[in-house]
Amino acid sequence: MNRLEVTEKIISTKVTKGIKWEAVAKKVGLSKEWVTAACLGQMTLNAEQAKIVGKMFGLTVEEQKWLQVAPYKGSLPTLVPTDPLIYRWYEIVNVYGSTIKELIHEEFGDGIMSAIDFSMDIVRQPDPKGDRVNVVL
Repeated sequence: MNRLEVTEKIISTKVTKGIKWEAVAKKVGLSKEWVTAACLGQMTLNAEQAKIVGKMFGLTVEEQKWLQVAPYKGSLPTLVPTDPLIYRWYEIVNVYGSTIKELIHEEFGDGIMSAIDFSMDIVRQPDPKGDRVNVVL
């Protein structure tokens, strides 16, 4: 058993049972974005959170323990993403990365921003031409 196998079991059970990430997040008591990342192997759950997720996805005690291990982060299988949705994020950073960096440094000085201690919200934004994805980081 390893973390990847637990992730695959979670995804399989999600599909089979029709579980929504929003429902998992509500039970855990955290944002759907963070809980989804945790279930996909990119964050570490504490024992209580792992137990809740374990119950929802039918995980054994051993599998729940894997959810509590600090993961090796980075979920993309290739250097340049091939999935069209993920590639668009890569494209945004590739085109606007230096602009974002320049504006952050101008406003905050030399340093880095945190990819761990930040907030994220993904919501549907109504639009007459068809709903849009609104991502706030």
